[in-house]
Amino acid sequence: MPEIRQNFITKEWVIFAPERSKRPEEFKTKKEKREVPSHSPICPFCPGNEHLTPPELFSIKKDGNWLVRVVPNKFPALEREGEKIRSLKGIKRSITGVGIHEVLIEAPLHNLFIPFMGEEQILTVLETYRLRYLEAWKDPKVEMVLIFKNHGEGAGTSLEHPHSQLIGLPIIPTDIRQRLWDAMRYYDENGECIYCRNLEEEIKDGERIVMETKNFVVFIPYAAYTPFHTWIFPKNHRCSFSDAKDDEMEEFARVLKDILLKFYKGLNDPDYNILLRSYPSGKGTERFFHWYVSIVLRLTKSAGFELGSGMFINTSLPEKDAEFLRSIK
Repeated sequence: MPEIRQNFITKEWVIFAPERSKRPEEFKTKKEKREVPSHSPICPFCPGNEHLTPPELFSIKKDGNWLVRVVPNKFPALEREGEKIRSLKGIKRSITGVGIHEVLIEAPLHNLFIPFMGEEQILTVLETYRLRYLEAWKDPKVEMVLIFKNHGEGAGTSLEHPHSQLIGLPIIPTDIRQRLWDAMRYYDENGECIYCRNLEEEIKDGERIVMETKNFVVFIPYAAYTPFHTWIFPKNHRCSFSDAKDDEMEEFARVLKDILLKFYKGLNDPDYNILLRSYPSGKGTERFFHWYVSIVLRLTKSAGFELGSGMFINTSLPEKDAEFLRSIK
C-alpha cells in the first residue's frame, strides 16, 4: 500500500508508491559517458578566454594562475546597480530587480568536476563560497543570499565547465521565509533547534544514513521529495555556513567529494542541483536555524499532480536509496 510521509522540517507531504517503485540501481542514467576535454577554445570559463566574461570580481591564484575565479553573470537575473524601490498599486505589488548574480568558476580545467578534484581545490572552492557569501551580505539592498550549483542539462546548466552561482535577492522568498518562521516557532515551543532534533532522530534510526563522520552526517530524509534526495548536515549547531571552523570545512570538502563520487559511480553521473541553505549570524536566527546542504538528483520529472497539489510522488524508498549508496565504494 502507498504511504504518505511528512517532512518534519518543512511539513510538506510526500507520497511513496511501492507499485511504481524501481530498484535503486534502475535509476542509473542512460546517458553515454563521453570524454570531456580539459580545455575548450570556445568556453568562456577556460583559461585564455577571460576576455569572454565580464570583468573579474575575485580570484584565488597560485604561481600566477587562477584556481578559482568569480565574475558577474553575463546574463544576470538581477542588476547590481540601481535603487531598491517597492511599488504597491491595488493588487499589483512589485520591487525593482536589483541585487547580485555572480558565477563562481570552480577550476581552470574544463573537466575537473568536484568528484575528481583534490581536497585542496575543493577547499579553495568552499573558501570562495564563504568569502563571496559574506561580501554579498554587506550590500544593504540584499535580504537573502543563495549559493547553488546546477550539474547537467537536466538540472538547468547551460555551460559544461564546472561552476556555481550566487544570487543576492532584494527580498526573502516566501518558501525561505516560511522555513525560518517554522524553525523559530518550533524553537519557541520546544526550546530546541528543529534541525538538530531531525538529525538526532535520523542518527538514532540509522536506516537512511549514507555516511557519518566526526562533524557531518549524510542521509536521505525520511520524506525525501525525489529518489536519492540527499541532505548533508553538520553536527554542530550553527546558522551560517560561513561560521564553520577550518577543520570542519576540511571534513566537509571530503564528505562532499565522497557523496558526489557515489552518485557518479552508482548512478552514471546523474544531473543534480546542490543548494546551500544558510543564514548569517547577527540576524537573530542563531538559536533556531541550522545550515545544511541539499542535493536534488534529477532522476524523475514533476508533472501535473506535483504542480496542482504542491506534493511529490517519490517512486523510491529513502531506506533503499541509502542502502544502495552505502554499498558504492
